[in-house]
Amino acid sequence: MTGPRHVDADSDWRPVLSRSVVLRHDRVRKTDLLVLPERVVVLQGSAGSVLRLCDGANDVGAIVATLAAQHPGAPVADEVPFFLGRLRAEGWLK
Repeated sequence: MTGPRHVDADSDWRPVLSRSVVLRHDRVRKTDLLVLPERVVVLQGSAGSVLRLCDGANDVGAIVATLAAQHPGAPVADEVPFFLGRLRAEGWLK
């Protein structure tokens, strides 16, 4: 991965998928997908479960807290805000 490690993901930001982005589960591949105009992104690992929490009601702090409770010991406090910030920079989250 190139570029800066720090991407804006304020803890009070309430992320939600952009209007043109749809989160789908592909039963054949058994994976989550982001369906964008003219593009499909195959999500890896727990990315789909993170994005399911991006409903505009949960702020980043609540998303991190929920995931930390579900995955004790996982580095969600560092990784989730960075992941969300990257998706925001792509325009997939608002």
